[in-house]
Amino acid sequence: MEKFLIIIARVVILYILLLVIFRLMGKREIGELSILDLVVFIMMGEMAVIAIEQHKDPLSHTIVPMITLMLIQLGLALISLKSRKFRRLMDGKPSLIINKGKIDEREMKKLRYNFDDLLTQLRQKDITNISDVEFAILETSGELSVIKKDKKTKTASYTLPLILNGEIQPEHLDEVNKDESWLKKELEQRGHHHIEQISFCSYQDGKFFVDYDDSK
Repeated sequence: MEKFLIIIARVVILYILLLVIFRLMGKREIGELSILDLVVFIMMGEMAVIAIEQHKDPLSHTIVPMITLMLIQLGLALISLKSRKFRRLMDGKPSLIINKGKIDEREMKKLRYNFDDLLTQLRQKDITNISDVEFAILETSGELSVIKKDKKTKTASYTLPLILNGEIQPEHLDEVNKDESWLKKELEQRGHHHIEQISFCSYQDGKFFVDYDDSK
């Protein structure tokens, strides 16, 4: 009887501990978990199972590694928040599968993403005709984001950040056929003289959106 009470107590303690840890690690949907998140969650789950099965071992042998993993994850999340390069290294970057109505087969091959995958995910977005799609972006989570063609103009666009956390994004400028000198000139004309203070800037459909980080 005592053995079962110990197991039940361990289950309750570990259940509460896991809830607290996952709450501290932030709100993320299952489909949005990064590789790091997934690895940490699997490892913690395995540790919890082992701790329940091997009930004679001190519970601290499980709690300490779990808290250590949580601290590592929080540290990496903080670095990822500050560094876009680190974030891309860990999570990768979104891939443009359909660009202006044209399917990029080379990108699909690189990602080992086939037409069955594409059509399945389009159907999940209630799109039955691929010719209605202007852009399809495979996100780092594996979800497909779709932008339909405008019925009137037969075109569409999507937001590309030209500035992130005070840093100009040259690859996105190339995609909108602009350069850094054009961007700086346009921003100065609109009263934005300090690019390093801009947290987010985009240019879409001829309009700028500029946002500053008020938390600093």
